[in-house]
Amino acid sequence: MPRLIAPAMASGLFSGSDHPELSVGPDVVLRAWRTADSAAVLEAFADPEIQRWHVRRADSVEEAAEWIAARQRGWAAETELNWALAEQRTGMLLGRMTLGGVDLCDGSAGLAYWMVPAARGRGLCTQAAQVLCRWAFDDAGFHRIGLEHSTANHGSCRVAVKAGFLAEGIRRGSALHADGWHDMHVHSRLATDVHAF
Repeated sequence: MPRLIAPAMASGLFSGSDHPELSVGPDVVLRAWRTADSAAVLEAFADPEIQRWHVRRADSVEEAAEWIAARQRGWAAETELNWALAEQRTGMLLGRMTLGGVDLCDGSAGLAYWMVPAARGRGLCTQAAQVLCRWAFDDAGFHRIGLEHSTANHGSCRVAVKAGFLAEGIRRGSALHADGWHDMHVHSRLATDVHAF
């Protein structure tokens, strides 16, 4: 059936362009994932906090490499847009930022992130989320970026609030974690919001 309105974002916007590198701060960038990140991803997924909130682990460098390959395929498929947060000079992995569940028709996506233990507590996750949202709204043309986290994940909530995401409510029992069902706190930013960054 024909649509009555045009999609908010054109198909081919991402698959037809190079993956941008975004500056987050002195010597810190959001960049495309590289196969060379595999050992660092393996180490990151050994962290109990990343396992707890992202419900994954990696058992080998090969598994980590496949996880990276899947992240890379998301750009061409225009289904998820993924960045590694890294030191520009050394390439050392600091964290991950993803715009997942991309819906070109509605101009929307969901933000997800994690940081390696050594990079936490420095404000880098908040800064990276702000930079990515600025790109998503001003350069890519998204209308809405959503964000969900377990109500028990207070660190993720602090990042969301500091990055300018407004609380919308709670989805009861909507995510299964290793310790059972979690209520999820829902946040969002709109392109029309006054930028908090």
